[in-house]
Amino acid sequence: MATFYNQATLSFAGRVTNSNVTEGELVSGLSLTKTAVSTDYGPGDGIVYAVTLVNADSVAKSGITLTDNLGAYTLMGGTTEFVPLTYVDGSVLYYQNGVLQPAPTVVAGNTLVISGIDVPAGGNVIVLYEVRANSFAPLSAGSSIFNTVSAGGDGVCEELTDNAQIPTRDEPLLSIAKAVNPLTLTCGDEVTYTFIIQNAGNTAVVATDDLIVSDTFNPILTSITVTLNGELLNEGTQYTYNEQTGEFTTIGGAIPVPTATFTRDSETGVVTTTPGVAVLTITGMI
Repeated sequence: MATFYNQATLSFAGRVTNSNVTEGELVSGLSLTKTAVSTDYGPGDGIVYAVTLVNADSVAKSGITLTDNLGAYTLMGGTTEFVPLTYVDGSVLYYQNGVLQPAPTVVAGNTLVISGIDVPAGGNVIVLYEVRANSFAPLSAGSSIFNTVSAGGDGVCEELTDNAQIPTRDEPLLSIAKAVNPLTLTCGDEVTYTFIIQNAGNTAVVATDDLIVSDTFNPILTSITVTLNGELLNEGTQYTYNEQTGEFTTIGGAIPVPTATFTRDSETGVVTTTPGVAVLTITGMI
């Protein structure tokens, strides 16, 4: 708690005399803890926070207001503030000594303000709420959101604050799309299947990740040629194919996929994701 100092002044007949300096300590029976219930976040993820208020006093603390800065930050050398979290409407749960209470008053914008919190004497309050990572949330590997909540009100002599930090989920985020060319063909024609593998995550897929693409071609292809990003792949070491069944499978580690790149608009601060891409093509005869 805060230590305070005080000194009196005596003025008489043009003279000024100072008293001794007194020292005291402002002690509050109310404590505040903020915890991220979610362990990490990715693009658009929901994040749950828990704020705990414990009242060690014999008098209830009423009319407390919680203010969350929603992870607001500025870029190095800049003054513009970006807010990476958006409150999920209606998500606040307010427990008093473990009993769910009617929803408090919530005002959400660039900050989240929750008012009308009462902490019983010798009791506790837990406030849960969900936010969502928005387009200002940093996504590069090793990034995090540092979030601060404060509590004030009539029963709080000194504003209480606590922080919670949640890291990005550093992993690949993969999707695959398949196309065929030509769309119309007859027996004996050549056909090409194209597989576009995209990685919107902040971590690349490497050989040890054992990514595998498999497909069963119907009609069955013969005399196939397989390329990855235009480079020829070798049957037996990088893929297997059964011309009797049409079953195709890449061998684990044969298809790396680069990480996404994340670009921040210098004017708006919005983070844009450009996925890393690997293109697998398989050409054969019907």
